[in-house]
Amino acid sequence: MAVSNCCSIVSDESVQRYVTHASERCVQDLLAASRPELYDDWKVYKIKRGVEISRRSQGSVMLVRGRSFVDVPPSQIQSVANAIETAKRWDPFFVEGQYLRTVQENLDLLRLVFGAEAGPLFKNREFIVYERRETMDDGTQVIAVASLPRELAAGIYPEEGKFVRGLLMQSGWVIEQVEQSDACIVTYVAQVDPAGWLPKWLVNMLSVKLVLVIDELYKLAQRFNEGEGSWPEEDDEPKT
Repeated sequence: MAVSNCCSIVSDESVQRYVTHASERCVQDLLAASRPELYDDWKVYKIKRGVEISRRSQGSVMLVRGRSFVDVPPSQIQSVANAIETAKRWDPFFVEGQYLRTVQENLDLLRLVFGAEAGPLFKNREFIVYERRETMDDGTQVIAVASLPRELAAGIYPEEGKFVRGLLMQSGWVIEQVEQSDACIVTYVAQVDPAGWLPKWLVNMLSVKLVLVIDELYKLAQRFNEGEGSWPEEDDEPKT
């Protein structure tokens, strides 16, 4: 795994102090969002491609959640959910990504770039985020991702004019084993402020589309499983 130290002017101590606390909180927020039987403040918006999409108002940007039952083992989903190398295969918005710094064994800093077909004036959005991976005592796997504060992010990776730097306010995966089976329940939560000039309706529409990546991720994990441990060639992927 290549790690870039590009232009970093922020101390390891400052970064570790912030991301350790923030990522722990994000993990707990994701676990709460994955348990609708305990926290029922989400409103179901629609069910599409097997994904139950719910929304919750939180500030000016909608918080969106997708949940789906998938008949592949949790380890198979996790292996592709947190891999920059495979993201282009399951996320239609993903453009590029790189590892910037490892904070600790289960906690990295990443640079992610996303795009969308929203007209010629739309610039790709860049996010400087942490990614934390945790396995809970009951085996539930959590991948928590959120942006660093703007000043901290700028110190690690200065902004470039060709991108708009957005904020991934809360995002991540919760993968729960279904007892006595090789299946799991996948929850994906996203709250994104893409920054720049975009109408609010477009931001919320893109957020709803974003959680449908659960279905794409499931298809990829299924094909990996069927391929007996090897990734299919990109040219062989079915067109959607």
